[in-house]
Amino acid sequence: MRTKDVADRLYVALDFDSLDEALRLVDRLGDAIRSYKVGMQLFYKVGPAVVERLHAAGCNIFLDLKFHDIPNTVAGATSSAASLGVSMVNVHAAGGVEMMKRAKEAATTTAESLGIPAPLVIAVTQLTSTDQRMMNEQIGIPGTVEETVIRYAKLAQAAGLDGVVASGHEVAAIREACGDRFVTVIPGIRPAWAAANDQKRVLTPATALAAGAHKLVVGRPITHAADPRDAALRILEEMAAALPA
Repeated sequence: MRTKDVADRLYVALDFDSLDEALRLVDRLGDAIRSYKVGMQLFYKVGPAVVERLHAAGCNIFLDLKFHDIPNTVAGATSSAASLGVSMVNVHAAGGVEMMKRAKEAATTTAESLGIPAPLVIAVTQLTSTDQRMMNEQIGIPGTVEETVIRYAKLAQAAGLDGVVASGHEVAAIREACGDRFVTVIPGIRPAWAAANDQKRVLTPATALAAGAHKLVVGRPITHAADPRDAALRILEEMAAALPA
Protein backbone atom coordinates (compact mmCIF):
# COMPACT_ATOMS: atom_id res chain seq x y z
CA MET A 1 0.00 0.00 0.00
CA ARG A 2 1.32 3.44 -0.93
CA THR A 3 1.75 6.29 1.54
CA LYS A 4 -0.94 8.40 -0.13
CA ASP A 5 -3.44 5.63 0.62
CA VAL A 6 -2.91 6.04 4.37
CA ALA A 7 -2.46 9.82 4.49
CA ASP A 8 -6.06 10.46 5.63
CA ARG A 9 -5.47 8.21 8.63
CA LEU A 10 -2.65 10.32 10.10
CA TYR A 11 -3.25 13.57 12.02
CA VAL A 12 -0.24 15.67 12.99
CA ALA A 13 -0.63 17.48 16.32
CA LEU A 14 0.04 21.21 16.04
CA ASP A 15 0.97 21.67 19.69
CA PHE A 16 2.34 25.20 19.40
CA ASP A 17 1.38 28.55 20.94
CA SER A 18 2.06 30.55 17.79
CA LEU A 19 0.01 30.58 14.60
CA ASP A 20 3.11 31.44 12.57
CA GLU A 21 5.02 28.49 14.00
CA ALA A 22 2.15 26.11 13.25
CA LEU A 23 1.78 27.37 9.70
CA ARG A 24 5.51 27.08 9.09
CA LEU A 25 5.31 23.41 10.00
CA VAL A 26 2.30 22.91 7.73
CA ASP A 27 4.27 24.54 4.92
CA ARG A 28 7.30 22.31 5.58
CA LEU A 29 5.16 19.18 5.54
CA GLY A 30 3.52 20.23 2.28
CA ASP A 31 1.43 17.61 0.51
CA ALA A 32 2.80 14.80 2.69
CA ILE A 33 0.17 15.57 5.37
CA ARG A 34 -3.47 16.52 4.85
CA SER A 35 -4.86 16.31 8.38
CA TYR A 36 -3.95 18.15 11.58
CA LYS A 37 -4.98 18.12 15.23
CA VAL A 38 -5.53 21.52 16.81
CA GLY A 39 -5.51 21.27 20.60
CA MET A 40 -5.93 23.55 23.56
CA GLN A 41 -2.49 25.16 23.45
CA LEU A 42 -2.86 26.56 19.94
CA PHE A 43 -6.62 27.17 19.87
CA TYR A 44 -6.70 29.02 23.19
CA LYS A 45 -3.80 31.20 22.02
CA VAL A 46 -5.00 32.17 18.53
CA GLY A 47 -8.64 31.05 18.37
CA PRO A 48 -10.61 30.09 15.24
CA ALA A 49 -8.06 31.82 13.00
CA VAL A 50 -5.96 28.66 12.95
CA VAL A 51 -8.90 26.60 11.71
CA GLU A 52 -9.65 29.17 9.01
CA ARG A 53 -6.03 29.19 7.82
CA LEU A 54 -5.83 25.41 7.75
CA HIS A 55 -9.07 25.21 5.81
CA ALA A 56 -7.65 27.68 3.31
CA ALA A 57 -4.72 25.29 2.86
CA GLY A 58 -7.12 22.41 2.17
CA CYS A 59 -6.51 20.56 5.45
CA ASN A 60 -8.77 18.37 7.56
CA ILE A 61 -8.93 19.40 11.22
CA PHE A 62 -9.45 17.43 14.41
CA LEU A 63 -10.40 20.03 17.02
CA ASP A 64 -9.13 18.44 20.22
CA LEU A 65 -10.65 20.51 23.04
CA LYS A 66 -12.08 17.61 25.10
CA PHE A 67 -15.36 19.24 26.09
CA HIS A 68 -16.57 18.21 29.56
CA ASP A 69 -19.31 20.22 31.26
CA ILE A 70 -23.07 20.15 31.78
CA PRO A 71 -24.97 18.91 28.70
CA ASN A 72 -26.25 22.33 27.63
CA THR A 73 -22.80 23.92 27.76
CA VAL A 74 -21.18 21.06 25.83
CA ALA A 75 -23.95 21.17 23.22
CA GLY A 76 -23.22 24.86 22.67
CA ALA A 77 -19.49 24.28 22.47
CA THR A 78 -19.89 21.42 20.00
CA SER A 79 -22.23 23.51 17.88
CA SER A 80 -19.61 26.25 17.73
CA ALA A 81 -16.94 23.73 16.78
CA ALA A 82 -19.12 22.25 14.03
CA SER A 83 -19.75 25.73 12.60
CA LEU A 84 -16.01 26.04 12.00
CA GLY A 85 -16.15 23.15 9.53
CA VAL A 86 -13.81 20.84 11.42
CA SER A 87 -13.83 17.16 10.50
CA MET A 88 -13.67 15.79 14.05
CA VAL A 89 -14.27 17.05 17.58
CA ASN A 90 -14.13 15.34 20.98
CA VAL A 91 -15.78 15.29 24.38
CA HIS A 92 -14.95 13.45 27.60
CA ALA A 93 -16.92 10.22 28.01
CA ALA A 94 -16.83 10.84 31.76
CA GLY A 95 -19.39 13.60 31.17
CA GLY A 96 -22.07 10.94 30.76
CA VAL A 97 -24.52 9.71 28.14
CA GLU A 98 -26.81 12.76 28.13
CA MET A 99 -23.89 15.12 27.60
CA MET A 100 -22.57 13.00 24.73
CA LYS A 101 -26.01 12.73 23.10
CA ARG A 102 -26.46 16.49 23.21
CA ALA A 103 -23.01 17.02 21.70
CA LYS A 104 -23.74 14.73 18.76
CA GLU A 105 -27.16 16.27 18.17
CA ALA A 106 -25.74 19.79 18.26
CA ALA A 107 -22.94 18.98 15.82
CA THR A 108 -25.36 17.35 13.37
CA THR A 109 -27.99 20.07 13.56
CA THR A 110 -25.49 22.90 13.17
CA ALA A 111 -23.77 21.30 10.20
CA GLU A 112 -27.10 20.65 8.48
CA SER A 113 -28.18 24.25 8.99
CA LEU A 114 -24.96 25.47 7.37
CA GLY A 115 -24.97 22.93 4.55
CA ILE A 116 -21.59 21.50 5.53
CA PRO A 117 -20.49 17.96 6.46
CA ALA A 118 -21.04 17.13 10.13
CA PRO A 119 -17.88 16.39 12.07
CA LEU A 120 -17.23 13.05 13.69
CA VAL A 121 -17.94 13.39 17.40
CA ILE A 122 -15.74 11.11 19.47
CA ALA A 123 -15.23 10.55 23.19
CA VAL A 124 -12.05 10.54 25.23
CA THR A 125 -11.91 7.35 27.33
CA GLN A 126 -8.67 7.60 29.32
CA LEU A 127 -5.68 9.79 28.48
CA THR A 128 -2.59 7.98 27.26
CA SER A 129 -0.67 9.62 30.13
CA THR A 130 -2.87 7.71 32.60
CA ASP A 131 -1.70 4.36 33.92
CA GLN A 132 -3.64 2.02 36.19
CA ARG A 133 -2.10 3.24 39.43
CA MET A 134 -2.97 6.85 38.61
CA MET A 135 -6.48 5.90 37.55
CA ASN A 136 -7.11 3.86 40.71
CA GLU A 137 -5.35 5.95 43.34
CA GLN A 138 -5.67 9.52 42.05
CA ILE A 139 -8.71 9.62 39.76
CA GLY A 140 -10.59 7.13 41.94
CA ILE A 141 -11.76 4.73 39.24
CA PRO A 142 -11.43 1.05 40.26
CA GLY A 143 -10.51 -1.83 37.99
CA THR A 144 -8.14 -1.95 35.04
CA VAL A 145 -7.61 0.76 32.45
CA GLU A 146 -8.96 -1.54 29.73
CA GLU A 147 -12.16 -2.22 31.67
CA THR A 148 -12.74 1.51 32.08
CA VAL A 149 -11.99 2.25 28.45
CA ILE A 150 -14.43 -0.41 27.24
CA ARG A 151 -17.16 0.81 29.60
CA TYR A 152 -16.74 4.37 28.32
CA ALA A 153 -16.61 3.20 24.70
CA LYS A 154 -19.92 1.36 25.10
CA LEU A 155 -21.49 4.45 26.69
CA ALA A 156 -20.24 6.62 23.83
CA GLN A 157 -21.69 4.23 21.28
CA ALA A 158 -25.01 4.13 23.16
CA ALA A 159 -25.06 7.94 23.06
CA GLY A 160 -24.72 7.87 19.27
CA LEU A 161 -21.11 9.04 19.03
CA ASP A 162 -18.93 8.02 16.10
CA GLY A 163 -16.01 6.61 18.07
CA VAL A 164 -13.49 7.15 20.83
CA VAL A 165 -10.00 8.34 21.59
CA ALA A 166 -8.04 5.57 23.29
CA SER A 167 -4.62 4.05 23.63
CA GLY A 168 -3.64 1.58 20.95
CA HIS A 169 -3.45 -1.05 23.67
CA GLU A 170 -7.25 -1.06 23.88
CA VAL A 171 -8.08 -1.02 20.15
CA ALA A 172 -8.72 -4.74 19.75
CA ALA A 173 -10.97 -4.84 22.81
CA ILE A 174 -12.92 -1.78 21.60
CA ARG A 175 -13.45 -3.40 18.19
CA GLU A 176 -14.72 -6.56 19.88
CA ALA A 177 -17.08 -4.61 22.14
CA CYS A 178 -18.31 -1.97 19.67
CA GLY A 179 -17.71 -3.38 16.18
CA ASP A 180 -15.36 -2.54 13.34
CA ARG A 181 -17.21 0.61 12.23
CA PHE A 182 -16.84 2.37 15.58
CA VAL A 183 -13.96 4.76 14.96
CA THR A 184 -10.81 4.49 17.07
CA VAL A 185 -8.50 7.53 17.17
CA ILE A 186 -5.15 6.71 18.71
CA PRO A 187 -2.74 9.27 20.21
CA GLY A 188 0.48 8.34 21.98
CA ILE A 189 1.91 6.96 18.75
CA ARG A 190 5.67 6.63 18.79
CA PRO A 191 7.73 5.00 16.04
CA ALA A 192 10.56 2.84 17.33
CA TRP A 193 13.08 5.60 16.65
CA ALA A 194 11.24 8.23 18.78
CA ALA A 195 11.20 8.91 22.53
CA ALA A 196 8.04 8.18 24.54
CA ASN A 197 8.24 11.52 26.44
CA ASP A 198 5.35 11.83 28.95
CA GLN A 199 3.17 9.23 27.26
CA LYS A 200 2.86 5.94 29.15
CA ARG A 201 0.61 3.73 27.02
CA VAL A 202 2.21 4.03 23.60
CA LEU A 203 2.43 1.94 20.43
CA THR A 204 4.26 2.15 17.14
CA PRO A 205 2.22 3.16 14.07
CA ALA A 206 2.45 -0.34 12.59
CA THR A 207 1.34 -2.03 15.81
CA ALA A 208 -1.62 0.33 16.24
CA LEU A 209 -2.85 -0.25 12.70
CA ALA A 210 -2.36 -3.98 12.97
CA ALA A 211 -4.60 -3.90 16.07
CA GLY A 212 -7.32 -2.21 14.00
CA ALA A 213 -6.90 1.52 14.69
CA HIS A 214 -8.69 3.81 12.24
CA LYS A 215 -6.78 7.08 12.77
CA LEU A 216 -3.45 7.92 14.39
CA VAL A 217 -2.33 11.17 16.04
CA VAL A 218 1.40 11.94 16.04
CA GLY A 219 3.03 15.02 17.53
CA ARG A 220 6.60 15.34 18.70
CA PRO A 221 8.15 12.58 16.54
CA ILE A 222 7.21 14.79 13.58
CA THR A 223 6.99 18.33 14.96
CA HIS A 224 10.29 18.14 16.87
CA ALA A 225 12.21 16.25 14.19
CA ALA A 226 15.19 17.86 12.47
CA ASP A 227 13.37 17.19 9.18
CA PRO A 228 9.61 17.03 9.91
CA ARG A 229 8.65 16.07 6.35
CA ASP A 230 11.09 13.18 6.33
CA ALA A 231 9.81 12.00 9.71
CA ALA A 232 6.21 12.18 8.48
CA LEU A 233 7.03 10.22 5.34
CA ARG A 234 8.82 7.56 7.40
CA ILE A 235 5.74 7.16 9.57
CA LEU A 236 3.44 7.00 6.53
CA GLU A 237 5.69 4.35 5.00
CA GLU A 238 5.50 2.32 8.21
CA MET A 239 1.72 2.66 8.22
CA ALA A 240 1.45 1.62 4.56
CA ALA A 241 3.64 -1.42 5.13
CA ALA A 242 1.43 -2.53 8.05
CA LEU A 243 -1.72 -2.76 5.93
CA PRO A 244 -2.72 -5.26 3.23
CA ALA A 245 -1.67 -4.32 -0.30
